[in-house]
Amino acid sequence: MQITRQADYALRAMLYLSGMDANTRAATSQIAQEKVIPPSFLAKIISQLSIAGLIHTSRGARGGVTLARPSAEITVLEVIEAIDGPIALNECTISKNGCPFDHNCPIHPIWCEAQTELINKLSSTTFASLVPEKTKA
Repeated sequence: MQITRQADYALRAMLYLSGMDANTRAATSQIAQEKVIPPSFLAKIISQLSIAGLIHTSRGARGGVTLARPSAEITVLEVIEAIDGPIALNECTISKNGCPFDHNCPIHPIWCEAQTELINKLSSTTFASLVPEKTKA
């Protein structure tokens, strides 16, 4: 499984915002430059993160982007799912009708267990835990 480039960029942007002071706004151009994200691509990502309720955006001279909640309350899973949708290692893990071998497949439980472990790890990892203390101003 490989997350999309868009989800990777979203994670980078959220890491950037997590390293800022609470309620400090960042210009999207600043995020794009610092995290090496194409500006036009970042605009779409910012929109999706805003719709998901993970960030707040404001326009104008004093506008910018800020986290909607403290970074300790935002998980890696939330960001990935806001961009890519629910995580599924294989179609059979999300749909019982996705595989004709569902009832007799010895690999099905392995896919399900691996997916559960991945989701647990991503949902228990917050952005506060990923940003070193010294970078938080």
